[in-house]
Amino acid sequence: MPLELRINWIKCDAHGMCAELFPELIALDEWGYPILDPRPIPPELEAHARRAVAACPTCALALERVPRRPR
Repeated sequence: MPLELRINWIKCDAHGMCAELFPELIALDEWGYPILDPRPIPPELEAHARRAVAACPTCALALERVPRRPR
């Protein structure tokens, strides 16, 4: 099953570290909150995603395995 990024909006304080560490799939809005790319994380970027999740100072960012969506 592919991995996707999830954000807990209650915990997020808009530090922006996730976007600095994983700009391939995370951008910041005008207030510094993350905008997550909804696509599954490509296997070659999983290490970058894990680094961004581990660096989140409020533990608001998580990786979740999701079932493949039917086409």
